[in-house]
Amino acid sequence: MSNTAENTATLHNVPAQPKKAAMSNLKQYGMMIALFLIYVIFTVLSDGKNAAAMNINNLVMQNSYIVILSIGMLLCCLTANVDLSVGSVVAFCGAAAAIMVVDYHISIPVTFAVVLVMGVLIGMWQGFFIAVLKVPPFIVTLANMLLFRGFTMVILNGQTKGPLPQEFTQFGAGYLPQVFMQVGGTRVELLALVAGIVVSVVLVLLEIRSRRNKIKHHFAVLPIWQPIVKLTVIIGILNFITYKLAVYMGLPFVLLLMLVLILVYSFITDKTVAGRQVYAVGGNVNAARLSGINTDKVMFWVYTNMGLLAGLAGIVLAARNASATPKAGDSFELDAIAACYIGGAAVQGGIGTISGAVIGALIMGILNNGMSLIGWSIDIQRVVKGLVLLAAVTVDLYNKRKNA
Repeated sequence: MSNTAENTATLHNVPAQPKKAAMSNLKQYGMMIALFLIYVIFTVLSDGKNAAAMNINNLVMQNSYIVILSIGMLLCCLTANVDLSVGSVVAFCGAAAAIMVVDYHISIPVTFAVVLVMGVLIGMWQGFFIAVLKVPPFIVTLANMLLFRGFTMVILNGQTKGPLPQEFTQFGAGYLPQVFMQVGGTRVELLALVAGIVVSVVLVLLEIRSRRNKIKHHFAVLPIWQPIVKLTVIIGILNFITYKLAVYMGLPFVLLLMLVLILVYSFITDKTVAGRQVYAVGGNVNAARLSGINTDKVMFWVYTNMGLLAGLAGIVLAARNASATPKAGDSFELDAIAACYIGGAAVQGGIGTISGAVIGALIMGILNNGMSLIGWSIDIQRVVKGLVLLAAVTVDLYNKRKNA
């Protein structure tokens, strides 16, 4: 009886601050609203080409390496730093994988394992200079951007290496097992449709569980209409994407890879001691050090992890292109950094989420794809992306000064 009375009181207390709760939610989902609006705008400007099934499929595949890099880059941004070398490391790792497979006929699993280890070693190389020798990360990664771009040109001898075998390209351009059937005269892939429905049900169950736990532990909960609206929008977008993929070729393999990375790194950053230490170092490095955190060790592993993900992105990019080129990965570091800051990472460090970085990467991808569809030149595209990044960082800094 007592608990019931307290729960009822908690629920009744929530409407006392409805404006504050609404503003908090608006900020939390602001990037998702921006993502939706940008997509709608380019759908109108491109006469619906943006919403075509093939284009949705291309959006997923073309942005997979940026999403992978932005996940690792977020950890760098949380420490108030960036990694300028990832584009060159992506090119170098992709080139190494192509040479091993095409020239030396090394098996694909062994090639993938060697390239991932290579990425880890590159990350440790950078971490050594940053954490042990105390060289500023900006200088270390700038130097390695030039270093590994040069290495890529050397090992490729300035030429494209390919074509890569189908077993390799399946990793970046292949699909999960396909089960096609006819629905109302339309050929659809069943697994994609089922995946959308299953994930929707899981999202609803997780929301219900979260709400019940908050009530059980006497935390304030939002008015019921807010999670309903949120879930309706998310589930609508999710099933729109899976339907478009279903009427094309089904679920791309890289989509599964991205989902696994998002879940694993969200768990690490939200639920583990290592993740909390990264936030602590970015929030106040001196306070973190005084509290017993080995800040040098944190910095070392953050950049080692970035090297691992850059190696993985190199494999995916080479597989997607079925070859390795000296110019591969050009400007990827800028897209990954922009994705993190557009997705809500703080310039001063200590604030940011994996989901925010992924949404930022999707915004960059939709901007790239939409501007290409309506025929804007590369130069104009860079101007627009620069303005979007400048606006995101300016708004972030303005809000911090306003709340200080």
